[in-house]
Order: sequence, then structure tokens, then C-alpha cells
Amino acid sequence: MNRMSVEIYIRSADISEYQTLTDISVAAKRHWNYPEEYYERWKEELTITEDYINKNIVYVAVKENELIGFYAIVENPQDFWAGKVFVAKGFWLEHIFIKPDYHKSGIGRQMINHARKIASDKGIEKLLVFVDPFARGFYDKIGAIYIKDSQSSIEGRTIPLYELNIGC
Repeated sequence: MNRMSVEIYIRSADISEYQTLTDISVAAKRHWNYPEEYYERWKEELTITEDYINKNIVYVAVKENELIGFYAIVENPQDFWAGKVFVAKGFWLEHIFIKPDYHKSGIGRQMINHARKIASDKGIEKLLVFVDPFARGFYDKIGAIYIKDSQSSIEGRTIPLYELNIGC
């Protein structure tokens, strides 16, 4: 894939696209070649359902009628624990995934800019995001603020927690 900026458009996800979105999330995560047991552990969290699309703000990136990425904004109405992972009350950027062939082509930045606009339009002042360690550089480049390392769903592994200020 050419590493130049790719022209896309972003639209709301349709519930019928849940399997394609799941396939994108798994492919994007597999790009990092984690141990196979990690993918088994992540199976549920990487699976996108019709209900997930219905209940959350989910947008897809489309290039020439092909879904190549997506993101979701999720509101957690209260603090909770997901196993050993503490998830704070607030709005979260979840599942920002791009097909590996399109990594480093500007799509992530376009999706972040879109998410910022959507959040701003809804009066959301910040988005929290758990970041894959391999994506830290991306979040640093877009001006997200590192908060701390957090326990992962994988025992003994931590992941960075960032805050993306919206400025609405």
C-alpha cells in the first residue's frame, strides 16, 4: 500500500456491517503478531455485534465502497471493573481500527478528526482511550495526553490510557 494519504469518506455504521467490523478489528490486532493466546482472550472484546452498533456511536471509513476502518464512541455512565481493568465513567473512544494494508496512510488521523467533530457536536469535552502499546506514537502525534499505564485484560501486561481533548 502506498503510504500517501488515502481518500475516504466516513459515515455511520449499519448494523448489518457487524461481521465486517469484527473482521477489521481482528485483522488490525493480528497485524502486531501477539501470542495466539492473546487473541483468544481478546475474542469477545474484538467482536462487534449488531447490539453494539445500535447502542453506541459507530462510524466507518469507506474507500471506493470498501469498509477499511471504523471507530466507536461509547458512554460509560459509571465507573466499573472489567476483570482487573478499571474503566472510568465518561466517554471513550473504542475500537479505532484500520485494515493493516491502510496503516500509515492518513486514515487514522482522518477518523480522529471526525471523532473530534462528532464529540464536539454532542458537547463531549474529552474522550478516554485505552491504546495498544504499538499505537502510542500515533496518539502522541495527534496531541492526545498520556494519563497512565493501566492493567490490560492480559495478565501481567499494561496498556497506556490517553485522553483526547475535544475543545468544544
